[in-house]
Amino acid sequence: MTKRVYVGMSADLVHPGHLNVLRHAAALGEVTVGLLTDAAIASYKRLPTMTWEQRREVVQALKGVADVVPQDTLDYSANLLSLRPDYVVHGDDWRDGVQAATRQRVIDVLAEWGGELVEVPYTPDISSTRLNRELARQGITPGARINRFRRLLAVKPLVRLMEVHNGMTGLLVEHLRLEETSGVREFDGMWLSSLTDSTSKAKPDIEAVDVTSRVQTVNEIVEVTTRPIVYDADTGGRPEHFGFTVRTLERYGVSAVVVEDKVGLKRNSLYGTEVAQTQAPVAEFCEKIRVGRQAQVTGQMMIVARIESLILGRPHEEALERARAYIEAGADGILIHSRQPGGAEVLRFCEAYGKEPDRRPLFVVPTAYPHVPEAKLADAGVNVVIYANHLLRAAWPAMTRVATRILQEGCAGGVEEELMSIRDLLSLIPDGQ
Repeated sequence: MTKRVYVGMSADLVHPGHLNVLRHAAALGEVTVGLLTDAAIASYKRLPTMTWEQRREVVQALKGVADVVPQDTLDYSANLLSLRPDYVVHGDDWRDGVQAATRQRVIDVLAEWGGELVEVPYTPDISSTRLNRELARQGITPGARINRFRRLLAVKPLVRLMEVHNGMTGLLVEHLRLEETSGVREFDGMWLSSLTDSTSKAKPDIEAVDVTSRVQTVNEIVEVTTRPIVYDADTGGRPEHFGFTVRTLERYGVSAVVVEDKVGLKRNSLYGTEVAQTQAPVAEFCEKIRVGRQAQVTGQMMIVARIESLILGRPHEEALERARAYIEAGADGILIHSRQPGGAEVLRFCEAYGKEPDRRPLFVVPTAYPHVPEAKLADAGVNVVIYANHLLRAAWPAMTRVATRILQEGCAGGVEEELMSIRDLLSLIPDGQ
């Protein structure tokens, strides 16, 4: 009787290490590959480059593979209990780190019917992670960058965006990773804020920093990063201007554009009080959304409607009415904004919005309620959390502190411990840039 063999893998980029494992598995019996879903992979490392369907097509064509089934979690247990294989075959590189607990669970489950874990020696000098890093250095197409954001929304319980305002901050967000026992924590994408973009240039908001200038910043960032970009368009200007902005951003691979339903120009507080703004009539704002949708060539870039009702002191019922109208007009997502501390106002809206029959992804900017944990926001139905201005706000105090000490001490020797070396700084810049 033919033995049953189970192999779990991501197989995003198939390399000789995968083939080696499959050869060992095929020598033991009939091989079923448990191909991790996009959600399973994203739960402990980056979103895979290929979709599950694309990866299944590749793996099914490999020699020695009899069947391919989805593995919905990093834990093998459900599939093992269903298939009851005689062997599980895996590389021996999972005994430590994120997958060590998964390995032990496999051993425990197999023991229930006398199954055996067979570990194949790790193939040196090659791994999917290293290959993906090399691919990232080569860049990404605009279309792939645009689509990656929609894929993240489909597979992650909460997508995390961090503000960037130049190429260096883009690199920081691109590469910062925290390795934890539960997996990798990182930022999924970048938020290009009109406020931080203009403030970093010491300019008032919108009036002095036009779309052409802001697109220069977009270009700096896309040249050195691969993660999705969500662009803050403020009011978007007149509908025809918004259509031009959308078409331009689509060419650069921006994944989503957020447009708010207020009218009137505003200025950064650095230059005085904000100019009074009012909320746009619903029909007028819906027309702007439709113009943005029609301006796209591919239709893949998301248009997110930012609702200002709560900011203007209006009840959340009115915000819900606007959300319904904006979604009907073609909005791909809703951003609900609030300046009320504590987060209760936003959470109340989230609860009501979660009952809507035609619900689209929900975005929040928790600047006014920073102590509300991401887990609580996700439980309330939030899909995207945006840290809208934190890197720029952190930069000024740090630079002021160093400059002040140089003035006080009359030389730079006293601040050397606060500075990274020039060599380390330059090493952050990608080759060829």
